[in-house]
Amino acid sequence: MKISFVVAVYHNEGAISKTHEKIQSVFSNELALHEYEIVFVDDGSKDGSLQEILSLREQDPRVKVVTFTRNFGQMAAMLAGFKEATGDAIINISADLQDPVELIPQMVEKWQGGSEIVICYRTDRSDSLFAKLFSRLAYGVLRISLPQIPPGGFDFVLMDRMVMDAFNAIDVRHRFFQGDLLWTGYRTSFIPYVRLKRTIGTSQYNFGKKLKNFLDAVLDASYLPIRFISLVGVITSALGVLYSVTIFFSWLRGETPFSGWAPIMIAILLVGGLIMVMLGVIGEYVWRINEEVRKRPNYVVRDKFL
Repeated sequence: MKISFVVAVYHNEGAISKTHEKIQSVFSNELALHEYEIVFVDDGSKDGSLQEILSLREQDPRVKVVTFTRNFGQMAAMLAGFKEATGDAIINISADLQDPVELIPQMVEKWQGGSEIVICYRTDRSDSLFAKLFSRLAYGVLRISLPQIPPGGFDFVLMDRMVMDAFNAIDVRHRFFQGDLLWTGYRTSFIPYVRLKRTIGTSQYNFGKKLKNFLDAVLDASYLPIRFISLVGVITSALGVLYSVTIFFSWLRGETPFSGWAPIMIAILLVGGLIMVMLGVIGEYVWRINEEVRKRPNYVVRDKFL
């Protein structure tokens, strides 16, 4: 059996060699009967990441390299790696040493036992308080429409070859990895773990990228925003009816219901705000339709060393 590793790389100089060393160690011991390959995808790094990868390739022919012309994002790098992976099973793993390589034998064991997808999900993470709160909020919202997603989310996952082929056949932009993978419906097992603290370098996964991925997840994988718009519309209409009843009884008592400028302005501002929110959400969907129509690729490859 051959196992492929896909490693998205962006400013991970210093951690790449250690990741390679840890994977190599696993296959020298617990998984000595298996073959393996490692597909590194350099996502436009401007540090010494690419040179480090190419140096590893000179030492180990099982190392494959794909490089981008610029930074296209983690999802694009993963997609490029998945396309080049040739193993019977494919494992997506981070390059920053935060995913415990020690779990790989357990993942392979579950796969050989009949699981077609093996997900290692985060029960906790050694991140800042803000990062933890954002993660809980984001996955809390996602789990409303996709309850099968683990509370802490996942990226460290093993996929059988037929799962990988099904995943690669999905041809859309703004991919949501976790949602697309679970959508395939293959037999899935879960392994909990605590995400390790990053010891080399600093994370390039800033708030802007997190927010973009969250929007991609919500808009791509669920009808939650549209349902939210419908709910807001119903609530607004109900409040309008109640206010109309209040106006009617005020009229019966001889009172003037619209005696001041402030209530009118408040009503205009509230309704105007709701309309803007709704147009914003609809605009997100229209933009995604525009992106699909344009059919631009998710990434542009500069070189391949396979």
